[in-house]
Amino acid sequence: MKFLFIADPLAGFKVHKDSTYAMMREAARRGHGLFAMLAEDLAWRDGRVRGRCAQVTLADTPAPPYAEEGRPWFEADPHTWRDLAHFDAVLMRKDPPFDQGYLNATWLLQIAEEQGARVLNRPQALRDWNEKLAIARFPEFIAPTLVSADAGQIREFLARQEDIVVKPLNAMGGAGVFRLRPGDPNLGAILETATRHGTEAVMAQRYLPAIAEGDKRVLVIDGEPVPYCLARIPAQGETRGNLAAGGTGVARPLSEQDWRIARALAPALQAAGIFLAGLDVIGARLTEVNVTSPTCFQEIHRQTGCDVAALFMDALERRAMEAQGAG
Repeated sequence: MKFLFIADPLAGFKVHKDSTYAMMREAARRGHGLFAMLAEDLAWRDGRVRGRCAQVTLADTPAPPYAEEGRPWFEADPHTWRDLAHFDAVLMRKDPPFDQGYLNATWLLQIAEEQGARVLNRPQALRDWNEKLAIARFPEFIAPTLVSADAGQIREFLARQEDIVVKPLNAMGGAGVFRLRPGDPNLGAILETATRHGTEAVMAQRYLPAIAEGDKRVLVIDGEPVPYCLARIPAQGETRGNLAAGGTGVARPLSEQDWRIARALAPALQAAGIFLAGLDVIGARLTEVNVTSPTCFQEIHRQTGCDVAALFMDALERRAMEAQGAG
């Protein structure tokens, strides 16, 4: 099979923890052809969506998580333009922010999908399932939440909840996240910055003290929850558990509530064409539904022996074979 990965530049991958790398390594181990490209190298030409992509060969490095950081880990052939429908699957793995460039890519990928390409996650789902706002579909699992650009509403919400977290709707890795409490002398400046002077909505959520035990990433692959999550525990003096913000990842079996949330969301995720999702759960509350480039494959594998990349590739091969049979 031939798989195309649309991702950020490969040379910048932190291969000791990158989940896209883990996917590619497992695909290569099984003998599949690997191709890679940037989202900005998509084009609609002569009525077809094509990508300027390169075939990639992985270097003979040990399997994750032992690949050495900084060591050349791939070789790429010269870039050529290829029709996206010629691949067995196109994996959209570009990291946020979900900006205009990302939006443009989803439009082109949707045209490609209409022309026979198998794009995962589906382009429409990437647009419809904003990673913060998607929790509104599942109110029974969430903490008190407000989405607004109005500083007055956020102040009222803070007065009621007494301790909140404010975050942008289109970022990742803990970028732009603030914890606010009544009497904060920087409250006005923070709200001006976060909402861009009232022109951009943000999400405010009641602060959950259970963050001290970790912001859990629960992975769902083609409707099936992975039995282990990664609890990202904030560094000392830090509110955010994100690994990019210095958090420590501790793999754990899913709790009963984790299973309940994952199983409740799985049918909706599958129906929307979300092949891979990363649910963020703090305590018993769902806080985000990550659909762009969910991570934590290698950390879970390293600590538990549960090979998430293999589970992912099993499901991807199954989906590709079903598509071939239908064709």
